[in-house]
Order: sequence, then C-alpha cells, then structure tokens
Amino acid sequence: MIDFQGVSKAYDGVLAIDRLDLHIAKGELVVLIGPSGSGKSTALKLINRMLDHDSGRILFEGREIYSFDVRDLRRRMGYAIQSVGLFPHWTVERNIATVPHLLGWPAARIADRVTELLTLFHLEPALYRQRYPHQLSGGQQQRIGVARALAADPAVLLMDEPFGALDPVTRAALQLELKRIHQSFGKTIVLVTHDIDEALLLADKIVLLDQGRVVQIGTPLALLAQPASEFVPDFFGRADLGIKLLSLKPVAALVRPGPAAPGSPSVINSATLREAVASLAAHCVAVLNVVDAHNTVLGSLHAADVFAPERHG
Repeated sequence: MIDFQGVSKAYDGVLAIDRLDLHIAKGELVVLIGPSGSGKSTALKLINRMLDHDSGRILFEGREIYSFDVRDLRRRMGYAIQSVGLFPHWTVERNIATVPHLLGWPAARIADRVTELLTLFHLEPALYRQRYPHQLSGGQQQRIGVARALAADPAVLLMDEPFGALDPVTRAALQLELKRIHQSFGKTIVLVTHDIDEALLLADKIVLLDQGRVVQIGTPLALLAQPASEFVPDFFGRADLGIKLLSLKPVAALVRPGPAAPGSPSVINSATLREAVASLAAHCVAVLNVVDAHNTVLGSLHAADVFAPERHG
C-alpha cells in the first residue's frame, strides 16, 4: 500500500528523516511514535505531499507519489489532525461533504454518506447534520473531523495527534471508536501520537523513531517483549512494563474450565489481563468468572495464572 524506500528529509541542513525504509500493508493500522523531534509528523506529511522528501522514494499502491496529481493524491488519502479544522460557518453536513462535493458526487449520494458517517460515530443525523461547529463539544468536533476525512472512502486515513487536545474520558472513547471502525472496515490507517498507551491500544504495528531513524518496527507485544535496544524499554517505561504487557493480552487466553465459586465477580472474555487484575484487586479475590457478551459463564480466571509467565509468555 505505502512504501518508504531510503527516504530522507532535512530542515536547514538538519535531518528530520534519515533513510527511512518502511512498508505499510493494506488494512494495517500503523502508529508512528517517538520523542519530540523524532520525525514522526514529518514522515506522515511526506505521504500526502504536505511536505516533499529530499531523497529516496515513496510509493502509494505501487506508484511513486510524484506520478500523481497532488490534488488527486490527497483526495485518496483522508487527513485528520488535532486542531480538527472544521469550517466554522458551514454546517456539520457541509463540512463532512467537503471532498465528495469536490469530486462531484450527486446530492443524494452525499446526503446518504453524511447519514452513514454520523450514524457510524454515534451522532443522530437528524440532530447533528444542520448544527454548526460552535454548537458541538470538543469530542463531537473531533468525530466530525474524522468523518470528513473518511467521507470519500479514501484508500488511506492519515491521522496526526487527532485526539491530543481532548480530555482523557473523551479521548478514550474516541480511541475505542477508531479501533472499532478499523476492525469493521479494514481501512489502512497511519497514526502519529506521543501517547504510549494509545499506541499500544490501537496499533497493528508500531514504528518507533528517534532522531529521524527507525529504532524498531513490530507489533506492540514484540516491542515490549523483544526490544531491539535499551532505548525501547527506556522509551516505553521500564517501571510499568509488566502492566503494559498485561494490557496487550486477552483474558480469553487464560480461561480455565468451570466457573468460580458462587457469587464471584465476573470479567468479560474480551477484556485485557490488565483490566482483570484491576478487578481482582478491587474485589480482593483470587478467581473471577469469565463471561461472554451475553453474560454466559465461559469458565474462570485465576490470579495465579495471570502472574505465571510460563502460562502466557
């Protein structure tokens, strides 16, 4: 889908990206992360030619990005940023319809797409389509910003710190919404964030950068469990590395047959082991019932299994 081949970019003689090689497969959610000044936002902006690279090649769907008309390229790539950038004097509907309108979609098709996206983001179309940005909360504005980026069904969604300005509760809700949308539609997403927990929660693949160079590329579990250098655990935080590992592993992997004792608290099988540990501690118990989405007991989770590394890697 997207290939960086020896790509470099400098500002005033200082390298921001240094010979970057990276393959982003169709349907992947790839997170670019690293310290301030590591080059993550620069790398993202090179993809849709918001910035031009100095050397190397970037391919999109097998074609060099400079072989595309820049406007056509950007219309094939949705772009969502922290500041949202909604047009203040346009309604929600008109904001979402920006790119479809430029592409000449019929009015009925645009109206249907607006309805579809508002519904997808849990915003009642009849209530929100004629509102203006100032009539929305910050979280609602951010939802509209992402909906606008998705409106023309782009091949790729580029996101630069999209939830950075939101309060923790709203941010967590939108992270789960983005994860749900990705799992439902398999959209290729490239996300820049400075939030380590956000990266671990969302990413299929993490690209850890430092001073414009790749430190390590891999799944969240690979980076935590098999760091390529001392920089990796230092960046992710050695003190709570075990807790972060638990957040990547599902309760379902450690279910024992048979229920816990009558009256025991429950945890859903899709929860993480980190969430299960919190429940064990909150209820001062050593065993939880494991239930499915319909509250049917599937088995039990024992604290001894959670803290036995040989049982779950």
